[in-house]
Amino acid sequence: MHPVFGPGQDEASQTEFRLLARSAGLRVVDEVLSPRDAPDPKFLVGSGKVDEVRDRMQASGAELVLVNARLSPVQERNLARALECGVLDRTTLILDIFAQRARSHEGKLQVELAQLRHLSTRLVRGWTHLERQRGGIGMRGPGETQLETDRRLLGIRIRQLTSRLAKVQKRREQGRRARKRNDVPLVALVGYTNAGKSTLFNRLTSGEVMARDQLFATLDPTVRRIEDLAGSPVLMSDTVGFIRELPHELVAAFRSTLEETLSASLIVHVIDAADPDRLQQQAVVEEVLDDIGAGELPMLKVFNKVDLTERDAGLERDAAGRITAVWVSAERGDGLEDLATAFHELLAEGRIRRRIHLPLDGQRLRSRLFELGVVRSEQIEADGSSSLDVDLDQRDARRLARMKGNDGQLAEQLLLN
Repeated sequence: MHPVFGPGQDEASQTEFRLLARSAGLRVVDEVLSPRDAPDPKFLVGSGKVDEVRDRMQASGAELVLVNARLSPVQERNLARALECGVLDRTTLILDIFAQRARSHEGKLQVELAQLRHLSTRLVRGWTHLERQRGGIGMRGPGETQLETDRRLLGIRIRQLTSRLAKVQKRREQGRRARKRNDVPLVALVGYTNAGKSTLFNRLTSGEVMARDQLFATLDPTVRRIEDLAGSPVLMSDTVGFIRELPHELVAAFRSTLEETLSASLIVHVIDAADPDRLQQQAVVEEVLDDIGAGELPMLKVFNKVDLTERDAGLERDAAGRITAVWVSAERGDGLEDLATAFHELLAEGRIRRRIHLPLDGQRLRSRLFELGVVRSEQIEADGSSSLDVDLDQRDARRLARMKGNDGQLAEQLLLN
């Protein structure tokens, strides 16, 4: 069911929801469009439309109703009672797909955390077992309702998962620092789901990441080393694809995975060149990147699936001659040499490699440089000051310059001037 509020019908949203259903392994037997001026607080759609859906369910033999919107717990309960079948809204459907696709330990933890956070808002349903007061000894106190018990157990499990993910994130951060110490730049592939990121990743790295014509084909981040793409070793990371109206529970749960892009030397935004809705898809990706603090990182736009358009593969440059975009076909391999040229040029830009002298009162700045893993060598002088060979990008230098007090001024003087 596609609720539409206000003027116009978003065909792209309806097509995307249809793909979500198929990606979840469901067979769509009928679709109902429900235009309405404003949402109904009881059913989201009008009662007449609910009756129409029930009649069409009986005629088509459908066993499940999907709603292309986010339902409140009350609306979900009322629809399920009125239609006498299971009802899934957009958020629950996406969570189910993520649960099917997660393979790594971290991915499974993230999905379970997202599901439990979503479920914690659903514990208002009128199940009879939630309305009984039950006394007991031990886990439940006298008079505690089943609903209160469920909420308490959910809270305990959410805290456990949050703690485990914090440890996983700490190990991930250690890996990021190790990569910086090894002076191997990281290129992070991001993009709207089904834009061809995994196909491009496999083409560039000879990897075996699952690539299918479906939404969220891969969830778990994968990092591979490329030896000859940009004239020197490069690490490439394939991240989860984005989608419009991505449930905030997933954004929160997958933040540690998405934050892999924060340590990237270059973000490659893969765009489906053949999709007429690509401008809106670009905006969705850029909004999520801004949300996690990666919006200011160097970015290269790669328009994929050029073989499905009338345009040839190749480079785009601005008036200053700087590469701004590359048009490729990951499926056929067109434009990959141009992409290698773009990596070589862009990864070489913006690096600060110099020897700096830190006075004795600059030890806090010295500690931050070591934390970032940008110190290549150090020599301690007789007076306790330090001479360091550093190699860092402009982004880290600007962050250091924003440190409070004398340390920020010293960083700006030594690194940016």
